[in-house]
Amino acid sequence: MDAHLSIEKLTIRYGERAVVRDLTLAAPRNQILGIVGPAGSGKSSLLTCLNRTLELQAGASATGTVKLSGENVEAIDTAELRRRVAMVLPLPVGLPMSVYDNVALAPRLAGVRRIELDEIVERCLTQAALWDEVKDRLDMLGTRLSGGQQQRLTLARALSTDPEVLCLDEFSIAIDPVTTMRIEAVLCELKARMTIVMVTNLLAQARRIADVTAFMLNGELVEAGPTGQLFVFARDRRTSDYLAGKFG
Repeated sequence: MDAHLSIEKLTIRYGERAVVRDLTLAAPRNQILGIVGPAGSGKSSLLTCLNRTLELQAGASATGTVKLSGENVEAIDTAELRRRVAMVLPLPVGLPMSVYDNVALAPRLAGVRRIELDEIVERCLTQAALWDEVKDRLDMLGTRLSGGQQQRLTLARALSTDPEVLCLDEFSIAIDPVTTMRIEAVLCELKARMTIVMVTNLLAQARRIADVTAFMLNGELVEAGPTGQLFVFARDRRTSDYLAGKFG
């Protein structure tokens, strides 16, 4: 397996409390890794270590190693790392600027020309299943969009840096089922040129689109494997009970 991201013996603490313990996991290149488990399992905290946004949280610390294409993320400039490993949070984070500028901001700061910006904005909004709804009002404040539209705008903004890895933390929590299915189809296309790590509480979503699924419980990785195999032939009783809906 060609591991695009590899995590070795990762422990995450908030103060003295460990929320992830001694976790080792790999995200295969150009595949979708789904991470499932009950609330409080440490799934979201794990994502923040992948692009070092954990460092922004007071009292948080981590030990262990995270590597991106074999390079320790601690050795990568944070701005460069967060361009390469993009993050979409559970709730929308709309910037107080136009829809266009929300998506164009990062490429513009990188020196991309206006004619190229137009192409990037249209492509990213299309990938986020939002272009048809906003193409005639790109000058409108992004914060005036509905909650679901703002979440898709956040996704488009993440895609604007052309990341190597796209991290999604419950991306569909504020999106209707029809739009969710449209974005899932886009994600299945995007994995041809990036690796996707997706935290989801929707087991059906993981089963639909994840190539590999990892099950976390109480801060520990219980098991991980090809999605079809894990859902049918889980090795650990806790995994099979969770996937069967017996707790969660």
